[in-house]
Amino acid sequence: MPALLGGLFIGVLSALPIISCCCCLWIVGGGVLASYLQSQNQPASMSVSDGAKVGLLAGLIGSGVWLVITAALTPLQRQFLEIARSAADMPPEVQDFLQSVEGGSMAGNIFGFLIFLVVASVLATLGGMVGASYFRKDVPPALGGPINPPPLP
Repeated sequence: MPALLGGLFIGVLSALPIISCCCCLWIVGGGVLASYLQSQNQPASMSVSDGAKVGLLAGLIGSGVWLVITAALTPLQRQFLEIARSAADMPPEVQDFLQSVEGGSMAGNIFGFLIFLVVASVLATLGGMVGASYFRKDVPPALGGPINPPPLP
């Protein structure tokens, strides 16, 4: 379940048009989120390798979610480009740019998916490792961990 939620975080936020400009942040954040949720389900601290595993799984799930959302948004992006191309008061440089931009095809989505799969797997794994290190439960008292009083005589 933690990897699924981390993957949804990665896939949805990386696929939305305006929000996707921070896609690497969303990928690392999804790995951290997955490791945080996994650490909340365990009584002891999570190892870094467990964080890497849950982060990797979140990256793989996030890639699939990204592909589904991107494929669903492709027709809307094509319509937007057609409307923008037909605007009469647009500068010629922008019209030339819009003519060169294609609305996205299924082959382009699959190629993007393969690249996103590799990038998301690596970055979400790193995010899971960072999250597992950060959310440790055996922190010493000097760093903010619990203080255990000495035993009574």
